[in-house]
Amino acid sequence: MTAAGAGRRAFHGAADDEGSTLLLTIFFGFLSLVLILVVVAATSLYLERKRLFTLADGAALAGSEAFEFGTAAPGATGTEGMLRQSEVEAAVTEYLALPHEDFEELTVIEASSSDGHSARVTLSAWWRPPVLTLVIPAGLPVNVTAVARSVLW
Repeated sequence: MTAAGAGRRAFHGAADDEGSTLLLTIFFGFLSLVLILVVVAATSLYLERKRLFTLADGAALAGSEAFEFGTAAPGATGTEGMLRQSEVEAAVTEYLALPHEDFEELTVIEASSSDGHSARVTLSAWWRPPVLTLVIPAGLPVNVTAVARSVLW
């Protein structure tokens, strides 16, 4: 084989790779776009959970203050049984009736006081991603629980 034939073979070998960088660019561009959309959806889910937790925290605080001052009596471990289940539920329902940020399918799973001192509120809402893609579900339920305790002395 002559030097000219080897040179032509090397030149033709390089010509066979034509267009491979375009395919790689398209693939990595698509991969970058999917990654960006997943990060946007994860950030949206995190912020929605924080917003729902803030609402649950406010509802638990309202529930923990749902007692009458005349009914609080000192006992061996402080005040005994200041909070009643029905009062906590009514205070949480009243608090959630106020205008707040909109949540899709907001439900109260639990509004209770197991020890008479603290109010426990569990809320659930539905999260939907801002941009739908093939790798992200169409929506997820978000549940949060907040506990607030009122102490008189």
